[in-house]
Amino acid sequence: MLANNELQYHIKCAEGDVGRYVILPGDPGRCEKIAAYFDNAEFVSQNREYTVYTGTLLGEKVSVCSTGIGGPSSAIAMEELFAVGADTFIRVGTAGGINLKVHGGDVVIATAAVRQEGTAREYAPLEYPAAANFDVTQALVWAAEEMGSRFHTGVVQSKDSFYGQHSPDRMPIEGELKARWEAWKRLGVLCSEMESATQFVVADSLGARAGAVFHIVWNQERKNAGLDDVAEQNEDTDLAIRTAVEALKILIEKDRG
Repeated sequence: MLANNELQYHIKCAEGDVGRYVILPGDPGRCEKIAAYFDNAEFVSQNREYTVYTGTLLGEKVSVCSTGIGGPSSAIAMEELFAVGADTFIRVGTAGGINLKVHGGDVVIATAAVRQEGTAREYAPLEYPAAANFDVTQALVWAAEEMGSRFHTGVVQSKDSFYGQHSPDRMPIEGELKARWEAWKRLGVLCSEMESATQFVVADSLGARAGAVFHIVWNQERKNAGLDDVAEQNEDTDLAIRTAVEALKILIEKDRG
């Protein structure tokens, strides 16, 4: 492990470069947009899938760091951010709806995640749940309520293979994939994405806090059921971003208290 005053290998940040509160989008292209909601935001670093900006909210240093797609790169970002002072993380991303009550354009706040991914297995046995931190989740709910958003709270599914979900018919384990998907539907899982289970377990292993808020791009199950949904994929994540920013403000004030 690198010393705190040295640049972390992947994110190219040192102690003092980031705040204790960090928003984690997957897409590096969203970092500048998120940083625009901070005060005095400045570009810090860019390397591989990791782009970092730091600013302030309510006078407290906060950052945004992209993680790329999936658990492995997410775990790297969190490990290195934690090493230089971060301890509270909110994932902001897109997801596809599973539960029929979830519409394209809605916001989903995760309370826990199905561990259909591999990275977290190197942090905790499968029996250990991938649960979001209560304080972070509560702050996200309060923020969404204050903004008047249409939102849902509950379990989400985290996977490693995008095309295992979207093209199961051509996969050698087609039957297994379809059976699992049917199980998630029957269990009321809200949506599918690719990072939060890893992030929740990694945060617990570090003694940190993590939560997640998603913009629903569309819901394939509503379409399959002949129900109305968005006419096309809608990737405007602004509402989810603003929910995360407001949640950070709530957490900052609560932590000060």
